[in-house]
Amino acid sequence: MSPAGSSPPSPTPAGLADWAWQSAAELLVPPPAEPSSPSAAPDLDALDLEPLDLDDLVAAIDSAQPKLPLSGDSDKHEPGSWDPALLASLGLILLSRTADAEQDELLRRAADGLRQQLAGNIVTYVVNRNLNVSNHCIKHCSFCAFRRDAGDPGAYWLSEADLQQKAAEALEAGATELCIQGGLNPAATVAGSQLAYAERLLGLLQQAAPGLHLHAFSPQELLYFAQHDGLPLDQVLARLQAAGLGSVPGTAAEVLSEQVRQVLCPEKLTAREWVAVMLQVHQHGLPATSTLMAGHIESPADVVAHLLTLVAVQRYAWQHQRQGFTEFVLLPFVGASAPAALRSRVQRDQPDPAAMLRLTAQARLLLGPWFRFHQPSWVKLTLQGATEALRWGCNDLGGTLMEEHITTMAGASGGTRQSPQALEAAAQRLGRPVGRRTTPYGAVA
Repeated sequence: MSPAGSSPPSPTPAGLADWAWQSAAELLVPPPAEPSSPSAAPDLDALDLEPLDLDDLVAAIDSAQPKLPLSGDSDKHEPGSWDPALLASLGLILLSRTADAEQDELLRRAADGLRQQLAGNIVTYVVNRNLNVSNHCIKHCSFCAFRRDAGDPGAYWLSEADLQQKAAEALEAGATELCIQGGLNPAATVAGSQLAYAERLLGLLQQAAPGLHLHAFSPQELLYFAQHDGLPLDQVLARLQAAGLGSVPGTAAEVLSEQVRQVLCPEKLTAREWVAVMLQVHQHGLPATSTLMAGHIESPADVVAHLLTLVAVQRYAWQHQRQGFTEFVLLPFVGASAPAALRSRVQRDQPDPAAMLRLTAQARLLLGPWFRFHQPSWVKLTLQGATEALRWGCNDLGGTLMEEHITTMAGASGGTRQSPQALEAAAQRLGRPVGRRTTPYGAVA
């Protein structure tokens, strides 16, 4: 029975494990209270902090982070203590500062220095192929220009033959990874089962391209499989692993703040559900990426809550001797072809490069030693913009992709493929060494 005056705990959603649902509630960091006016600073009296210049602020954030080994091996990490309230307040100051060229350069140098400390100078990338299987989807996210109903103009669903051909082409081109995502297609079933279709898909791709790492199915897709089929998510994950699933993309996170999600994606899984799914993904030994979609209606407080929630989940994984997240990827919002309501509210068709570089650096500082690897999106920023992000805290250029539909249909101008030579040349223009990697950041033999 709940204590008098308190609300009863919310029931565990179908498919999720009770422990994951309860842990997610504890790990989800709420947005900190924002100042009442743009010129006001967050109230830090309770934390005995004076107003800070940028150098002191960066030093305070660094001091608030635990000092962790830099090996990257989860069994060597000490989770350390951390104070999310202190970091949230410091983060809110950091993200609320008025931008100017001098301050931005100090911010860039701080983030770039931490990048060098945690990840070294090498710039990495993966040779992969992106497979967006279908854009048929039952959800209606306000930012999405990709989704269609079956039969709509622009709707598509790749055939099994097409998918196998694309996988074989990727193998021939030297890829080590297939990245597989798509809409929530209600017709994608085998004998009425979404999971059985997903298993068949992984099997077909393995037949066509044996040995390629299968990086597939967002937390939204995984929970949809479980709830559609009436199965525990643990069973879904175990069966997908047996079918060849190697890791999970951390998309569908958008912004882990319910006040934002109610506008962006009210039909999607909640922030708490996203965290719970990731906890179970990590428990199964599956590495996953993490993302933030920014540059739309989110506030600094929403971004701080999102980043510190990622830290909380990563810390939980390391406490339990799990790898957790492999990397952080900032995904700037592209609105050129987005649904009209959100596009008119944001009033920007393409990302603001300066704002996204600033956020790249801020994310590096707030995520601290918990996330060694940071990646920009050349699809959204262009390769030139992504190359510049390597000076603002990033150390990885992502994948070659070979094709891309989700962001391109939103109107992105960065293109759909990059050659290994183009990615290597981008790093070399900065005087940085460059190397291919595997999906979990191992070196390619």
